[in-house]
Amino acid sequence: MNEEDVVKRTRGMPATVDSLVADLCSLGIAPGMVLLVHSSLSSLGWVSGGPVAVILALEQVLGPRGTLVMPALSGDLSDPARWKEPPVPQDWWGKIRESMPAFDPEVTPTREVGVVPECFRNQKGVLRSSHPQDSFSARGPKAEAITKAHGLDFGFGEKSPLARLYEHDAWVLMLGTDFLCNSSLHLCEYRASYPGKRVIKCGSPIFTGGKREWVEYDDLELSNADFGSMGEAFIKETGLAHRGHVAIAEAILVPQRALVDFGVKWIEKNRQ
Repeated sequence: MNEEDVVKRTRGMPATVDSLVADLCSLGIAPGMVLLVHSSLSSLGWVSGGPVAVILALEQVLGPRGTLVMPALSGDLSDPARWKEPPVPQDWWGKIRESMPAFDPEVTPTREVGVVPECFRNQKGVLRSSHPQDSFSARGPKAEAITKAHGLDFGFGEKSPLARLYEHDAWVLMLGTDFLCNSSLHLCEYRASYPGKRVIKCGSPIFTGGKREWVEYDDLELSNADFGSMGEAFIKETGLAHRGHVAIAEAILVPQRALVDFGVKWIEKNRQ
């Protein structure tokens, strides 16, 4: 959606830091929370200050004791043999593997997570975990504990920031997004037992001892195809979701630990 379309969609006055703060507070976000945010800037309507205003509003509500976390995924740093959007010719694969720049948390851009996380990961004081595809960015008192020691194998699993968020009793905000992009539900896939669960080989370029190297590692074959149904069931059956609007966007705030625990049981019951 281009900026002209966003302006046309905006009802009344544009969103500001102050109006976003009021909406976030009304939704239930409180000082001191550890908050993982999945966002769509265009869904908010036109925002005075754009992604910077959104980040300022979130951190103003969380306060100095709160920790803000966002996905910093870079799925393009992966094995071209598995690419589908778009696929590339097979005779390119070797050249891509040997030439793709290695993951650098300060340099590697995010991909397909939106402009707000890309703006956030570039800001002063933000820490980024070390996984070449599945990294997360964080700022606040618990940022280091959440982002450090991100294991290479099973990037959304037990050695990931998602598991650390679970331990810190975090909340997840879907800001103009839905459960399909709720990365915490991938943690459920690692913890659940279900038919067809299988390990696959992945590859990425990383720095090892200061030298670029293409490495292979294990992961699960993940799928978000049923995340929408899982999220709807969580809302209906638990009553724990806070729903409302931030600017003109629909927003959902959920406790991550309860969501993951519910999701594990839901997958084991429903995923075929």
